[in-house]
Amino acid sequence: MNPNLRKRMLGLFLAFFFCFIGTSAAEGRLPALPDELRLFQGQGTQISLAIPVQAEISVDRPDVVQLNDQANPSMKVSLGSPLKLSTLQSGEAKLRMKLFGQIPLKTVKVNVIPELKVIPGGQTIGVKVKSAGILVVGHHQVLTEADKVSPGEQAGIQAGDLITHINGVKLKDISDVANTAAEAGKSKRPLQITYKRGDKEFNTSLSPAFDKQDRAWRLGLYIRDSAAGVGTLTFYAPDQGVYGALGHIITDMNTQTPIVVGSGQILQSSVTSISKSESGEPGEKRAHFLKEGKTLGNIERNTHFGIFGKMTQNPEHSVFQKPVPVAFAEEVKEGPAEILTVVEGQRVERFKVEIVHVSKQHAPETKGLVLRITDPRLVEKTGGIVQGMSGSPILQNGKLIGAVTHVFVNDPRSGYGCFIEWMLQDAGILKGQPESTQNLKAS
Repeated sequence: MNPNLRKRMLGLFLAFFFCFIGTSAAEGRLPALPDELRLFQGQGTQISLAIPVQAEISVDRPDVVQLNDQANPSMKVSLGSPLKLSTLQSGEAKLRMKLFGQIPLKTVKVNVIPELKVIPGGQTIGVKVKSAGILVVGHHQVLTEADKVSPGEQAGIQAGDLITHINGVKLKDISDVANTAAEAGKSKRPLQITYKRGDKEFNTSLSPAFDKQDRAWRLGLYIRDSAAGVGTLTFYAPDQGVYGALGHIITDMNTQTPIVVGSGQILQSSVTSISKSESGEPGEKRAHFLKEGKTLGNIERNTHFGIFGKMTQNPEHSVFQKPVPVAFAEEVKEGPAEILTVVEGQRVERFKVEIVHVSKQHAPETKGLVLRITDPRLVEKTGGIVQGMSGSPILQNGKLIGAVTHVFVNDPRSGYGCFIEWMLQDAGILKGQPESTQNLKAS
């Protein structure tokens, strides 16, 4: 064949080929190759463009990633057949694809992360948390001999502010405030208040007022330093000795301000009854802390993806006794799944759900997936998702993929979940990006 004609034929073929690629990708018939793949060590995957042409595939780190279970760093394959990737050790490798061994098609970075497995929870837990300071939840009008006043409001302190120091002394207990206010009032010396509003710190002077009815010196503030409630344990990581629970941040019930944790505990708890969810009215689990129950762990962090702390052993009533793999956000698919939760006593049960929507998230965000309760037993018992169910682990294809977080008020059989990846990051056992700053009403 004439060399010029051969070149022209090759050029026409390539033009047709890339037009086919572009048109098929636009119509959604071809799976798009990602720029990066994340895999846990020991985990494999398959990729395919479903194109009946030959290509040369090479990997720069065959000690990290293996192609089609072969030790060769380079091979010729048909893009019409799936390419199997196997991971051998943690590290980064680059996968290069060339059509006909000459034309660069794609370079994919494969990031292999050390193996990580955790034990799914589902147990109902009691949560006791003490804030790192005194939380202001409102203003109080003090009835003095002359008028009604709120010294705290006059000092510029607002609901949601966290008082951390008085006269330079760090506050450790709410009981310290009354004595300090009385001393300042009797000596007619204003208190020097240090408080936080969000991430900023402020200082102000506050002169207590004498309440003629109570015969006591008052700051004119409603304050609180602790909170308690129930939720669900999401996972326990035995190798790291940490846990994650709730799947959402704990906020003060009056101000909706996130609680800055000073200390806290999670305890054994038992479900006594359930108020069923109805459209427009989310239900709730009613539970009590067991008197004989031991402390399961401490609370060190309260983030937008739950509470986290130390735990020394897998709690009782666990469905799983051994750790299971976890899934990255991009592995979660629409389709059948299951949740683990308690509807009576302390028994953790499996219930069927359907993942109806999965968001593409490359950074921590709270609304990762939408799930719908399909298990008739759970619907009969609870009406759907109820408050206290938040943190219930979600599993799909044998992997822990996320946690239940929020209920749809007008459709209680449906709700949001967060990806387990973001909870593992906040637990400190998976490297990732900074926490999200979103806040939602939780179930």
